[in-house]
Amino acid sequence: MAKPNYHRSFDDIERSDLVPGVTARPMWGEKIMMSIIEISPNAIVPEHAHPHEQAGMVIYGEFEFTIGGVAKTIKQGDAYIIPGNVPHALVNGPGLSVALDLFSPPREGYQKAEAKLEDKFIVKKGAKKPAVKKPAAGKKTTTRRAKN
Repeated sequence: MAKPNYHRSFDDIERSDLVPGVTARPMWGEKIMMSIIEISPNAIVPEHAHPHEQAGMVIYGEFEFTIGGVAKTIKQGDAYIIPGNVPHALVNGPGLSVALDLFSPPREGYQKAEAKLEDKFIVKKGAKKPAVKKPAAGKKTTTRRAKN
């Protein structure tokens, strides 16, 4: 029986486009999901709401985040909590921003993509599996990609 994999690297997770200029690299368990969100300069996330609780923190950069009709510019180190069904929107400034988002329960839209998952990491539609190089005879190799 294979051992469970409790360690993951965001470097190994393919980016998935949310809206133009905004990508996510999600991973999830049974009751929680987290995602690194990369926000291109001047990108906009239109107002939306979902039943999931959402919390997060700005890792890099700054953006205007409107939550429940209240707009505030948040920057590196600032955090936010959004109750389920509260409308929210984001307008990024002229620089790159990165945030860590947490959701509970996990967002179904991400999980429905599981049909396209490989080793529980998102694989973009139409993406080809990376070529695997065979090691030279007698050489040991390691892989960065986690396997379950």
